[in-house]
Amino acid sequence: MTYSLSDFGSYWAGGEVLCVTEGAPREIAFTRDARFTYDPRGDFAVNAAYVQYFVPAQAVDAPPVLLVHGGGMAGSCWETTPDGRPGWLHRLLDAGRVVHVVDLPERGRAGFAPGHLPGEPILRSMQEAWTLFRFGPAEGFADRTPFAHQQFPVDALEAFARRFVPRWQGTAHLHLAAFLAVLDRTGPALVICHSQGSETAFDAVATNPNRITGLIALEPSAFPDDPAALETCPLVIVQGDHLDSADHWRTRADRWATLADELPDARLIDTAHEVASGGSHMLMMDRHSDQVLEATLGHVRV
Repeated sequence: MTYSLSDFGSYWAGGEVLCVTEGAPREIAFTRDARFTYDPRGDFAVNAAYVQYFVPAQAVDAPPVLLVHGGGMAGSCWETTPDGRPGWLHRLLDAGRVVHVVDLPERGRAGFAPGHLPGEPILRSMQEAWTLFRFGPAEGFADRTPFAHQQFPVDALEAFARRFVPRWQGTAHLHLAAFLAVLDRTGPALVICHSQGSETAFDAVATNPNRITGLIALEPSAFPDDPAALETCPLVIVQGDHLDSADHWRTRADRWATLADELPDARLIDTAHEVASGGSHMLMMDRHSDQVLEATLGHVRV
């Protein structure tokens, strides 16, 4: 895989200025040799999305691709797999696509303002990831015994867990506002989202359908409030394997199938049958991730 870039960089999109009037100045040490008076009051720029963009030298004539991470993750999930293979970012660039990798507010390099967000943040454990993402049964965690034909590189579980970031609950409205600002910057785009990122993507289609030329949702954990809002948006839903491992996965799989059936321009890709068995919730990191991307893009006309 070889490609050249004509441009790359980063920007922040959306956000707001928050005026804080409560609190009192106090002296703090910010290194072992330096102290200064910190004032928690003032104007703070918060709730923007951080975006890194890449433009291939031989870019194809197609809308840019926006990559949107899932819950407790950041844009790094699209860059390199936990076992060191090129991620979907690199594969898309190799195919000549302009790519924007999004860190939604309070995730990754977008940063967070802990005193100005609702509640306390949570951080995912490796045990939770093991079962929730369908790497293997709970009793298999200690010795890393996965489900049969598992495609996720379980030997790289710790490397994967280093990518986990704190997440706050109740910030969906902040994600949507920032993502709409990203779309204002990029213009019409193909959106590839994962898990919780589907909530932001579905809401963006409902709010501004002309900005999204197509939507690829990897195992979405949210569903559109009004499916009819997606009737003019090409939609591809992609699912992995071992969906019978928990009731909530069986329920989601049924809803994915129903949503795909309801919409005139929607397609459900069952990777266990159309690509290979053993796909996890982290389809863009699995060993067959290249084949999953190829199969997925084959159903997108933009």
